[in-house]
Amino acid sequence: MFATVQKLHFPASSLPQNYLARKPERDSFRLSFPLSKRDAEDMWSRSVWRLLLPESSGGRQVSTPRGRFSRALRRDFFTTTTKEEYDTRRVDITPLEQRKLTFDTHALVRDLETHGFDKAQAKTIVSVLTTLSNVSLDTIYKEMVTQAQQKMKTELEQVKQQLINETSQIRADNKLDINLERSRVTDMFTDQEKKLMEATTEFTKKDTQTNSIISETSNKIDTEIASLKTLMESNKLETIRYLAASVFTCLAIALGFYRLWKQQ
Repeated sequence: MFATVQKLHFPASSLPQNYLARKPERDSFRLSFPLSKRDAEDMWSRSVWRLLLPESSGGRQVSTPRGRFSRALRRDFFTTTTKEEYDTRRVDITPLEQRKLTFDTHALVRDLETHGFDKAQAKTIVSVLTTLSNVSLDTIYKEMVTQAQQKMKTELEQVKQQLINETSQIRADNKLDINLERSRVTDMFTDQEKKLMEATTEFTKKDTQTNSIISETSNKIDTEIASLKTLMESNKLETIRYLAASVFTCLAIALGFYRLWKQQ
């Protein structure tokens, strides 16, 4: 939270006309420290109102309505403008006794003395205004952030945005890589499936050819065996025929020799 404090002064046009010619009665003030912001504002309002009362009031206690001060007078006493922009946190600030004032107290005392106030009243008003200013500044300083914190917050926002962008980019790249890898694996699986189908078809074809060759060979073997059996049977009959002819021939020769031997 940022705040701006304007210079405090009492313009002559803001004071009532009957105070320029006479001095108000002196009132005694006892200040207690430290004061809260509300207590300081109430004390400042009562003190200034008592000092600005006419002498005909006789020192009687009069209420201090806030609406009777002119707008210019209220604005010249103290004006702050706040603007919520960042998260607030408490920070260490300079103590009240070591803090620099935001206005010239001596010039303000002389200005009050010039417009009809005595020295004690002027010092009292300046003291009240100083206390109120310090309390208000203390509250403002506790709620405002430093330039380093603002810079750090800006850098953190930039780093956060950069991380978000990088994360989105990495996620998009990973998603693209995954899709490409999935497409590549799908294509590879399709190619392998195609090759497997081709190999299966070729194996089936080879198996059919092999079975056909085996069947043909078996048929040839069976045919050859049948032919050999037929040849063997024919050879067997011829052999038996030759043997029978040989036996009969031998018997005929033997009978011929026996007949010749017998005739001799």
